[in-house]
Amino acid sequence: MSTHATAHRTSQAALDAIATVNTGAFIDGRWGEAASGARFDVLNPATEEVIATVADGGPEDAQRAIETAGRVQKDWAATPPRERSDILRRAYDLIMERQDALALIMTTEMGKPLTEAKGEVAYAAEFFRWFSEEAVRIGGDQTMTGDGKNRIMVSKQPVGPCVLVTPWNFPLAMGTRKIGPAIAAGCTMVFKPANLTPLSSLALVDILVEAGLPTGVLNVVCTKKASSVVGPWLASGIARKVSFTGSTEVGVRLLEQAAQHVMRSSMELGGNAPFIVFEDADLERAVDGAVAAKMRNMGEACTAANRLFVHRSVMGEFSRKLAERLNGLSVGDGAQDGIDVGPLVEAKALDKVQELVADAVAKGATVDCGGSRPDRPGFFYSPTVLSGVDPGSQLMTEEIFGPVAPVIPFDSEEQVVEMANDTPWGLVGYLFTQDVDRSFRVSDALEVGMVGLNTGIVSNPAAPFGGVKASGLGREGGRVGIEEFLEYKYVAVPRT
Repeated sequence: MSTHATAHRTSQAALDAIATVNTGAFIDGRWGEAASGARFDVLNPATEEVIATVADGGPEDAQRAIETAGRVQKDWAATPPRERSDILRRAYDLIMERQDALALIMTTEMGKPLTEAKGEVAYAAEFFRWFSEEAVRIGGDQTMTGDGKNRIMVSKQPVGPCVLVTPWNFPLAMGTRKIGPAIAAGCTMVFKPANLTPLSSLALVDILVEAGLPTGVLNVVCTKKASSVVGPWLASGIARKVSFTGSTEVGVRLLEQAAQHVMRSSMELGGNAPFIVFEDADLERAVDGAVAAKMRNMGEACTAANRLFVHRSVMGEFSRKLAERLNGLSVGDGAQDGIDVGPLVEAKALDKVQELVADAVAKGATVDCGGSRPDRPGFFYSPTVLSGVDPGSQLMTEEIFGPVAPVIPFDSEEQVVEMANDTPWGLVGYLFTQDVDRSFRVSDALEVGMVGLNTGIVSNPAAPFGGVKASGLGREGGRVGIEEFLEYKYVAVPRT
């Protein structure tokens, strides 16, 4: 592993890009300060410097935002589908035109290497292109009752004002994955981005305004205290849907609040992804998949491979190859050339990773590479492979959310399926095998919403993203993604 250890400051290019971002609350088509006048700091996790301050919204701002969304909903719902489609398509084009600047903002506030950030910008934009095409394909149905006496006419209508809450780890894509279908369906929105990474989301607002989104359709309030904003939205009686991406713990609390008004809910929550390598796997391909599934976003992804189960007969070779690959990655400020692994998002995240590794080592795990933080400013942790991990280790039951790959041996298909499913979560699983029958058998047996078969990447705007069990409710993306923002209406028409 190589580490860029020289301390440095945030580049002027990054600061210039950030200076173009409006950092107030965006309500009823206007930027302004929070009612309290308060602001909070945004840090560069690679340098620990303050790079911006953002308006710190509260209940008064939240109330203004949800009242605006409620007032505008009827007119927005009546907007022609093609008009909504065109807005999204123009926004897609604008995002791609500004890909470099948006990526630099994202890297500076969140830490991921610039190459990855550019990839996320393109991924985020694709949700707008995908849902621009879905907006004009919202269908219905007409059938006959069994007795032939009535026609059954089914149409779809926007669910109404939506509460959108996004995490910090994919600060642009998680916003477009929710905003895209809401716009396509004809729903107004109140949106709270993550306070650790608000700048990418705020930059998106001006793009949507430039693309022609009408006043009041999207209202954005950032805050250091999420409950002071999201709580009033859910209690307002105006919002008809909540879409949240984040921890299961927070998701459960939001579901409890949403239940008070019987709100539609979409929840993309935590994960504990198993990554299974069978004895017949193509090991080079499996290692490639493990690097992709583990190291994307420095491991800070709900889809990250959290538990790597490798057949005992190939575990030694797999662990050695994986350690060689991770040890060759360059760690440093993601804005610098040649960096593979950026910092974790904050000090608390770094502390958690260190605690999980220390617990595993104390319980007998061997450190094949990494296992420590580099001696430099920023919230960095070295890419790490742990072999011989005890099943009772803390990192077997918690999301690691860092660049740590624990490798656990198994002896049979039945055993590894049982181990893989022994978790409250069920977002995604990965398996590597060249046995066709086994690939479908294990895919069916895994209690997850998504499976990566001989691949470490599953996310795609054209596919339904989501999980089962404690990993959430509903799906985002794909043809079903827009359905989460639509209600069905049935009209009975007697035949005459």
